[in-house]
Amino acid sequence: MKFRKHAFRTLGPVVGLLMTGFAASAAPCLEVTLTGTQGGPPVFNGQAGSGTLVRYGDDANNCSDVLLQFDAGRGTLQQFSKLKVAPGKINAVFLTHIHSDHTDGLADLMQIRWHFSSAGPKVDLVCSADVEAGHGHVASCTNLAEHLGDAYIQSGEIAQRLLENPKRLPGGPSDLLNLMTFEGTATGAEVWRSGDVVVQAIASRHIAGHASYRVDTPAGSVVIGGDAGNDTPKPPRANSTSAAVEALAKGADIVVHSTIHPVMGPDKDSGFPPPVFYRQSTASDLGGLSQRAGVSHLMLTHLIPPLGTPKQGPYTVPGGALTESDYAEAAKSGGFEGNIIVGQDLSTLRLPLK
Repeated sequence: MKFRKHAFRTLGPVVGLLMTGFAASAAPCLEVTLTGTQGGPPVFNGQAGSGTLVRYGDDANNCSDVLLQFDAGRGTLQQFSKLKVAPGKINAVFLTHIHSDHTDGLADLMQIRWHFSSAGPKVDLVCSADVEAGHGHVASCTNLAEHLGDAYIQSGEIAQRLLENPKRLPGGPSDLLNLMTFEGTATGAEVWRSGDVVVQAIASRHIAGHASYRVDTPAGSVVIGGDAGNDTPKPPRANSTSAAVEALAKGADIVVHSTIHPVMGPDKDSGFPPPVFYRQSTASDLGGLSQRAGVSHLMLTHLIPPLGTPKQGPYTVPGGALTESDYAEAAKSGGFEGNIIVGQDLSTLRLPLK
């Protein structure tokens, strides 16, 4: 399976003309929904895996001209059904990094599109170019895309489905992906565009190939930090957050970011592995980042630990289960004076505010 690789691609004039035509009669809008907020590979209380849906349009079409999914953890397709978002309407999927809790739902999404919409359109899959991890392996979005449907192919399902409908693409769900890779840089570079919607990406530290994104629209801007952390892998350092993400967030309206509560730190007797703790951004430091960047809204997601659980996987939460207030107060302690949304599945923020 061969993919064409681009720095970015424009979908064409149709979407742009549609948006221009509606502009005179309906106000533009931007809607951000946390499709999944589970922190890491564990599962708690049925939460979906990490993901954020960004929608742009106008009031007349309920922000539905352009639909972008950032990460697609387990259960993403089920969350779309709750939102009444048809899988075939997603224009592009952006991956922050190649961890299963951020990608498990991609095969599910693309298999459904292959099953019912093999004629297309294809889905842009936007991600970092392959990166040597320095430990004998490669972080490869290309391989993920090329082998996305291998289990269905090797099991014989694709062959059986093709007998039912020979018009389906012969290579399975990977045939519906338009892979668009980019070389990560420390400053924002455009990686995708459709009409008035522009997406930039930066390289940020978590694992090899990690990226963070910014979406700019006439209705507002949102930064998707992913699991980014400080370039210095452990203390001593000024904070746990990414300077590159902070620069990307300057002048934006919303920051969506994975977070870990300080209570899971090595000095709190949780047993949580220090290297894993240090590669995350704490809620308190994200409050500081958001205040310095001048954003109005901070959406905390990928919560470690999840709300209401006494454990993060096998690790005990010191002092017992955390509440929304615990996360919000941590962000405020970092100096943030804006609106804080402690993410739960399907938490949504729409701009302009009504």
